[in-house]
Amino acid sequence: MTVSAASAIDELCIDTIRTLSMDAVQKASSGHPGTPMALAPLAYVLFTRVMHHNPRNPEWPDRDRFVLSCGHASMLLYSVLYLSGYDLTLDDLKDFRQLGSKTPGHPEYGEVPGVEVTTGPLGQGIANAVGMALAERMLAVRFNRPEHDVVDHYTYVIASDGDLEEGLSGEASSLAAHLQLGRLISFYDNNHISIEGPTELSFSEDVAGRYEGYGWHVQNLGESLALERLEDALAAAREVTDRPSLIIVRTHIAQGAPHKQDTAAAHGSPLGEDEIVATKRAMGWPSEEPFYVPPEALGHFRQAVARGAAAEQDWSGRFEAYRRAHPELAAEFERLVAGELPDGWDEQLPTYPASTTPTATRKSGQEVLQWAAARVPELVGGSADLAPSTLTHIDAAGDVEGGAYDGRNLHFGIREHAMGAIVNGLTLHHLRGYGSTFLTFSDYMRGPIRLAALMRVPSIFVFTHDSIGLGEDGPTHQPIEQLVALRAVPNLSVIRPAGANETALAWRHAIGSLDHPCALILSRQGMPTTDPSELPDDAIERGAYILRDSFEAPDPPAAILIGTGSELQICAQAADLLEDQGVATRVVSMPCMEHFADQPREYRDGVLPPRCRARISVEAASPIGWDRWVGEVGEPIGMETFGASAPAAALYEHFGFTAEVVVEAAREAIVRAQGEDI
Repeated sequence: MTVSAASAIDELCIDTIRTLSMDAVQKASSGHPGTPMALAPLAYVLFTRVMHHNPRNPEWPDRDRFVLSCGHASMLLYSVLYLSGYDLTLDDLKDFRQLGSKTPGHPEYGEVPGVEVTTGPLGQGIANAVGMALAERMLAVRFNRPEHDVVDHYTYVIASDGDLEEGLSGEASSLAAHLQLGRLISFYDNNHISIEGPTELSFSEDVAGRYEGYGWHVQNLGESLALERLEDALAAAREVTDRPSLIIVRTHIAQGAPHKQDTAAAHGSPLGEDEIVATKRAMGWPSEEPFYVPPEALGHFRQAVARGAAAEQDWSGRFEAYRRAHPELAAEFERLVAGELPDGWDEQLPTYPASTTPTATRKSGQEVLQWAAARVPELVGGSADLAPSTLTHIDAAGDVEGGAYDGRNLHFGIREHAMGAIVNGLTLHHLRGYGSTFLTFSDYMRGPIRLAALMRVPSIFVFTHDSIGLGEDGPTHQPIEQLVALRAVPNLSVIRPAGANETALAWRHAIGSLDHPCALILSRQGMPTTDPSELPDDAIERGAYILRDSFEAPDPPAAILIGTGSELQICAQAADLLEDQGVATRVVSMPCMEHFADQPREYRDGVLPPRCRARISVEAASPIGWDRWVGEVGEPIGMETFGASAPAAALYEHFGFTAEVVVEAAREAIVRAQGEDI
């Protein structure tokens, strides 16, 4: 043991974390034992001496949050959750990394009580924690009143070399300092080891200097993980109210392993049976039996249950006093914690009369956002320095700045990756977060978008400048493959509305979605406004609907034209030409491909009758994915190349997004369909 001034029971508890971590990884023949062994003293201090948490009610609103940003060290968290009394069993630890277990390879939100966020890709966790710490401050300003602090907790993080090497952590840490998030306290596990070998192979920066440069309060504890010193450092960090804190600890991976301590071999592979036995003997462990938990260690750890219940009971008493003094605020706080939206929030949805005047959906979205913000006070967000372009500023709502958290508009700076992860953190912490940028820059946000979908967190990602229609900025800013990439993410609703009324429905759906994130894809270029009476109220939920027909049911059309966004108007123009030529044509709007795919077969066949195989899709983006809807006879009209720098109208003409091209494609598809039918 390197832990000094620790009692025998402290040492036994710390070594229990180590042995459980070793044994679980060994049984799974997979995992990372070394980091949990090294960080055992720190986890022990946090969960038994420092953090306010209730193992029997992991959702207690005013609990301290703990984020294991180095998610590969998951057995550290699983061990301490089990030992502290959370709803995990020893059998769950034995089932580590197995199909359907509660202990997957990396912590997964919703799978394990006590896991606050899914951390797998390095850097995400510390950025999520910035969002959580920001949410705590924003909620405190909204709800706390003199003598009534109902929001009063900290966010603790453990981050690794890998977390701090990822650029995401730098983006988020820079913003955390700017926002003066003094209740964010992160440990940096400086163990000098990565998968490939010593970190000096690729990492030699002055981390303390970097974080001091950001504006963090930094303490370097060196090699000592003495429990009292850890507690003192945490106490000192909590005293600094206007800066986030970084506590650097020099640990030794696989602490106590005779042959594998401080080696890369202990990073991502089991120690091996012989090394585990040797390690247990070296620490004087009372049993070589795998998963042995000394009763006295378990009993000592489980004192966290009584402490947690008492802490929550104390808070509940204070909250009842708060309820008596401020009943409306208390009811609002409970609504947010329950994840419920205000009663009647979606009433009086904005509608727009039919108009041929071109209007960009980003502009329509700006107006709908004001309607939504007035009805959903927890809706907060901003942009990556593009609010004048994405039009996502909430009017008269104030800006969030360091020490001033009563606003609703966030300025993420040019930090798209951090923005996405912070939005997830905000949303996990009882707010409804949104972030916006240009669609082409969604590439920078891929990680947090994917994790929001994996966690089923209802984050909202607003992407404007949705196609070559953005014009003169040219191919670097014109998205081509981004729609396909987003549509490939399971459980993500990608909505590209056509016109103002579809945009209103899209925002309503995004806010009302409580179990999945949404990506709203909005335009810079204008488009006409469809008569609201022609849109079904569930147009977004259904994913696609019939905009117009030029034939009498039940006869099928000769051709079906399918469009999204600004290209729907091209389909309508082409339908006019085809109808003039006597071709019965149907125009279908498909704002959300994923939702349409989820509809019953009967509904899908009603919109796209199988007997009509001459189907043309029109979208100024990669055509990948449209084959499912146009079939072998039909044709997707899309972008097969990058764009170019020119006005939008010239680009649409140049790349073949015209009514005439669509008409020609439709007539050729009709001929192909007739030929195959003979």
